[in-house]
Amino acid sequence: MKEIITDIQEISAYKFFYVDEWLDSNTISRSYNGVSLVYVLNDIFEDTSINYHIMQGQKVILTQGSVIYDELPEGFFRLPQGESLDSLFISDTKTTEVLPILRIKEEEFTQNKIEVVRIGKENSNSTNRLATLTGYAINTNTKNPISDLALVIGATDKGTTTNSQGFYSIEIPMGVHTIEVSALGIHGVQKKVIVYGDGQLNFELDESFEVLDEVVVEANRDRNIEQTIGGILKIEVKEIKNIPMVLGERDILKVATTLPGITTAGEGASGFNVRGGNTDQNLILLDHAVLYNPSHFFGLFSAINPFTSNSADIYKGNIPAEYGGRLSSVFDIRTKDGNDQNFSGEASIGPITSNLTLETPIIKGKSSFLIGGRATYSKWILKSLKEESLKNSEASFFDIIGKYKHKINENNSLKLMGYYSKDAFNITTDSLYSYSNRAFSMEWEHKFNERSRGVLILTNSQYKFDIEFNGNSVNDFNLGYSIDETEFKLKMKYLPENTHSFDYGFSGKLYRVEPGQIEPLAGESVVEPIVLPKEKGLETALFISDDFEITKKLSVNAGFRYSLYAALGKSLQRIYENGMPRNENTLVETQEFEENEVIKTYGGPEARVSARYFLTPDLSVKASYNNTYQYVHTLSNNTTVSPTDTWKLSDLNIKPQRANQFALGLHKNINENEYELSLEGYYKRSNNILDYKTGADLLLNEIVETNVLQGQGKSYGAEFLVRKNHGKLNGWLGYTYARSLIQFDGTAEEEQINNGNFFPSNFDKPHDISLVTNYKFNKRFSLSANFVYQTGRPVTYPLGNYVYEGIEYTFYSDRNGFRIPDYYRLDFSFNIEGNHKIKKFAHSFWNISIYNVLGRNNPYSVFFVTEAGQIKAYKSSIFSIPIPTITYNFKF
Repeated sequence: MKEIITDIQEISAYKFFYVDEWLDSNTISRSYNGVSLVYVLNDIFEDTSINYHIMQGQKVILTQGSVIYDELPEGFFRLPQGESLDSLFISDTKTTEVLPILRIKEEEFTQNKIEVVRIGKENSNSTNRLATLTGYAINTNTKNPISDLALVIGATDKGTTTNSQGFYSIEIPMGVHTIEVSALGIHGVQKKVIVYGDGQLNFELDESFEVLDEVVVEANRDRNIEQTIGGILKIEVKEIKNIPMVLGERDILKVATTLPGITTAGEGASGFNVRGGNTDQNLILLDHAVLYNPSHFFGLFSAINPFTSNSADIYKGNIPAEYGGRLSSVFDIRTKDGNDQNFSGEASIGPITSNLTLETPIIKGKSSFLIGGRATYSKWILKSLKEESLKNSEASFFDIIGKYKHKINENNSLKLMGYYSKDAFNITTDSLYSYSNRAFSMEWEHKFNERSRGVLILTNSQYKFDIEFNGNSVNDFNLGYSIDETEFKLKMKYLPENTHSFDYGFSGKLYRVEPGQIEPLAGESVVEPIVLPKEKGLETALFISDDFEITKKLSVNAGFRYSLYAALGKSLQRIYENGMPRNENTLVETQEFEENEVIKTYGGPEARVSARYFLTPDLSVKASYNNTYQYVHTLSNNTTVSPTDTWKLSDLNIKPQRANQFALGLHKNINENEYELSLEGYYKRSNNILDYKTGADLLLNEIVETNVLQGQGKSYGAEFLVRKNHGKLNGWLGYTYARSLIQFDGTAEEEQINNGNFFPSNFDKPHDISLVTNYKFNKRFSLSANFVYQTGRPVTYPLGNYVYEGIEYTFYSDRNGFRIPDYYRLDFSFNIEGNHKIKKFAHSFWNISIYNVLGRNNPYSVFFVTEAGQIKAYKSSIFSIPIPTITYNFKF
């Protein structure tokens, strides 16, 4: 800018007056020809806080924000009756200087060394007396965002806090203000600001290392009663290390199952059931990329590394309009940003796994890289055992994640994430099962101005499994399956005023599925190779939502999403008679579709509406409604989720799933948020949910539509949570009453299950109780406990035998007509923190835990074996004895 001003002075008679420090160092590239000086100055100062005034004699006065007026508006000196113009001025007797009484005294700016900052630029044509102040708060050392930083505008009743990204926005009157910012563990600062118009004020704050008495950490203290959207759970990873889990592993998703409304089909079962929904109805996102199987060891461990994770937001009530493609919930898991100031890391050593995470700056203060890896040495342990049945088995996994963050400038930042995990296991020596997840995401965030910013997101995800049978026989084979998706998403945010917040954008997702192939493993194998035709689908959506305040008590979040799905060729689609069961006898014709030709389209509007009303300052009621579409399905005839379950795209014969959910809840804070209480009820109806016919064969089935049924479901329940947030004893108690019922009532008997009546789904578990507690003896020692009780899940039992035409058959009950025994478990852990000296290489943490203290033989499943002409029932368990664990963690 200074060079531009110098050039203007050299080619003209204009003389500029300014202070060098006012002009920033950003490069400007412009070309002008035949334009006025006013045009040039308006252009180069448009995005700055610089104003200008052209005086007679070709003098140009630059100012920081303020406008120079050469005449007063009419009526400026409109005085009360009986007062004169002289009453507006006072005389300084020491200097005989006449001073305006409205003058801001210089000593007010400099006392106590308070920094003075000018914000925005005054506009002489504007009548608006309010300005929007925005900005980010970051840690000076780590450059990480500071969330829940309190900003208070002095002499007003206005204030706000920063969000998880360190961002804040507040509307204040133009003029002079004192802003104070504070947070626990952060040195508070005070700044004097002169606000001329909309602008940005960022804070770079130092950590505070003071020796304090007992303190209470409260992040978003009243978030549970204030936020408009209901049914949200937020898990902070740093808060879960004391919760006892199997084999001492920290696990975000396992902690989620201790909260109301989220459960699993059983111990060691993969996937989650949220408010009566199937496991495939949950959208698991890792930095925006989808994870199709977020588990290791059949669900015993999560595939999400806790050392690299920052937080998880779980939407189980009203799902925001930006998310789509699933009916029940969204698990939005975010990886933490790397340290761009210093090299740091965290590690743990346990009986089964080890974990290591490293963070390093690439360009100090601008870019960083984080890498984390976790692996198990259970394979080595199994090989060392004397028990032959276990010695020849294998069970191993690993996962690795890397993240690069680069702050390009004040308005642009880039994040790249890559993730890969793999499991391999075999129970017999001739079969090896393996499955893997791959995910990539790119996130470019751009700030257009103080009120508008956007994020451009590109992701790719893949899930696949392989089964290798090598029994040195003529039946050796290799079987595989994979699903791959690529998504492009643009999300915009606009803050028109203090009471509104708009989110809008669009997304497009391409699915590619290889439904399965089998090939002989060796030349002497007689297995016939089979390759099922590939599937392809395109899902697009437009979305918009507004979170706005109607009154001080009532706020509404209204969202709209329109999704459209197209099944694409190349494909052969079978057409069956209308109203008849799908089988070979009702097949009418086979229709061929060329590459990328549209086979069938589905879609429609999706409403996402939630409202919050304050009954009292610490009691709110929330209500919500949302309807959703889901265009992908899992094919499984297992009671619980298996790694060999396959995903199927909607096509000519399989319709997308749909759901409508209503929810109502009360949220209460007691004793200044020492206790939180919530009670939520919900009712959900689903259509076109998928299940298998009795005796169905779903794997490597080219006509799979003849082996499945689509019906309807209903689920309803109530969720109660009481949480104690601080004190020596803290934790929560959650109780859920939930029913999940499904119905398949076709026109023909083969399309009916249980005579077309509603019956319990595989994951219908009416009662679920979780108690998580932690007692702190002092700053270093604490004791934690975890108790879980669940109703046994439904199961189908054989009732007897019968003989028909000389052949003996088994007669079974209605599907899911009985239940396995109830499940309950108690865990303990003793936690030992290292000393809290500041100057030490690493901070250590020991966790000594006992999983299943009572030795409860909880059944994972019930199965039946015919022995000596009699049917006998057996139950299998995962952990039937107490499992002690010692884990050592350290952070540097």
